[in-house]
Amino acid sequence: MSASLLEIVDLGDGEIVLQRADDDSAPLVTIQFSDESRLYMMENSLEVAKAMIQAGIQAAAIMAEQGEAEAETGIDAEASRVLH
Repeated sequence: MSASLLEIVDLGDGEIVLQRADDDSAPLVTIQFSDESRLYMMENSLEVAKAMIQAGIQAAAIMAEQGEAEAETGIDAEASRVLH
């Protein structure tokens, strides 16, 4: 992904998006909370979405690092990955 400024925007209808600040293209990430979950979180849905996005970025970075390490050692990434 190119280095551009990203913003998290609460659209007000239970949907929160991560998008490029300088672009009108489709959002990079969309998080949609149900009415029930918004009631449970009260006014904290934006903070929860921020934490979800941060966790996703961290997970992607870890997977990228693992992929690079596996490529260097010649280990088949698909064969060595276990999902639960």
